[in-house]
Amino acid sequence: MKYHAVLARAWVYWPLLLLSATLVPFAFAPYYHYWLLPVLLAVLLILQTARPQWRIRSVYLWALTAYTVLLHWIDIALHDIAGLPQFLAWPLTMLLPAYLAIYPALVFWLLGKFSCSNTIRHTVVLPLLWTLAEFARERALTGFGWGIWGYSQIADSALAGFAPVGGIFLVTLATVASGAWLAELLLAKRNKIRIGCGVSLISVWLLGIILSQCNFTQADGTHATVALAQGNIPQSLKWDDRSLQPTLQRYLDQIASTHASIVILPETAIPVMRQDMPPEQLDLFTRLARKHGSALAAGIPQYTEDGTGYLNAVVNFTASPSGARLPYYAKNHLVPFGEYIPLPLLLGWLYRWMDMPLAGFSRGGSVQAPLELANQRVAFNICYEDGFGDELIAAASQASLLANVSNMAWYGHSHAMEQHLQQSQARALETGRYMVRATNTGMTAIINPKGQVVAYLKPDTAAVLEGEIAGYQGSTPYMWLGSSWPLAFISLFLLFIIYVYGRYRH
Repeated sequence: MKYHAVLARAWVYWPLLLLSATLVPFAFAPYYHYWLLPVLLAVLLILQTARPQWRIRSVYLWALTAYTVLLHWIDIALHDIAGLPQFLAWPLTMLLPAYLAIYPALVFWLLGKFSCSNTIRHTVVLPLLWTLAEFARERALTGFGWGIWGYSQIADSALAGFAPVGGIFLVTLATVASGAWLAELLLAKRNKIRIGCGVSLISVWLLGIILSQCNFTQADGTHATVALAQGNIPQSLKWDDRSLQPTLQRYLDQIASTHASIVILPETAIPVMRQDMPPEQLDLFTRLARKHGSALAAGIPQYTEDGTGYLNAVVNFTASPSGARLPYYAKNHLVPFGEYIPLPLLLGWLYRWMDMPLAGFSRGGSVQAPLELANQRVAFNICYEDGFGDELIAAASQASLLANVSNMAWYGHSHAMEQHLQQSQARALETGRYMVRATNTGMTAIINPKGQVVAYLKPDTAAVLEGEIAGYQGSTPYMWLGSSWPLAFISLFLLFIIYVYGRYRH
């Protein structure tokens, strides 16, 4: 094709490659241009055909650029908040994009191992390999699911309709397939192939629209008013002893401002070990909530039962009389570096440079019962735990409502909080339940079972978000499956068949 000769020129190829990579974040929150990601993948594939000998290095550079722009806010946490010198913060910030970029590069390396036509490679093998790669990176080295392609479609795209059927990885599969089919519409020389790709593209989007109209779960007849506190406490003051009383008073004032049936305070809203707090101070929270007719859950760290460790917990303050053991949920999927130190003998020295209190949390356990708040069974998750859909299924199946508590003050005024909100939207879609979010600085929000944000607070403000939710029951197909492993096994099986068939033919 004539345009191949133009694209093959280095002065055209590399700028276009980098430009398309820098546009990737615009497909995600807060921009929500979901249509952009399939288009950008199509651009990448077209560039690949112009310079196939640059395939692996160009994909790695493309992914490195995309992830660096998408996740640049990590530098804010390391330098601005934790106080790490910039000469250390920038290289450490780049480590994550450099690692994540390995997965797309590996996908295209494996793509070259299949002995089949370019059309089959692009339209079938590539979507399956890409989905498996993202599935793997959500699990490898404790897992990191931020920036998985399926999130770009949540919740306005028709492809979001696949979330309750097969989870975020089925949405990813449909997204990558859409980009591959779009590319093949332009690359294929035979009209038959072009027609097939066009029909497939239209069909998958129409199916997504149909699925988005399906209600897999049902309202259980209960309703509750919720009040979600956003304290807006700067991270630099959060653990300062001199700021403790003003912090406590702010949250007491917010509890007193509402008569909602459920009140939720964000992650570590009370920045003192629960067992170290004077009982009369904790009783203030309990008595005030009860006085206003509210059930209160608040983020507060606490020691483990044996006293040898500590937990990042959400405690149900109004569940039982003062002095009794209070029900709680404790975070299980911990953030590496932020909540525990990986390879402490190798990396422990970094913490001498950083202001990071409580960097050694214990895990809360994978099976924890929902908390009973008012007339709802609330399945809590803390911070980036809502980025792991498979891990929330068991609790969600017992719950009528999902709740996330977070502290995004670590990432300043960046888009990290909107990207995090988009992950919560995916969890609401996957489980067919309301998701409420109480955060320190944003995004505090109420999300309906269709993944739509029905109310939210302006970030970086101290306020209380009030709204009404309905309890839900039942299971989505994704919940029936129990995880994304069935999709992974099916993808592996299909790839095995294609690989063996291609080898046999040649």
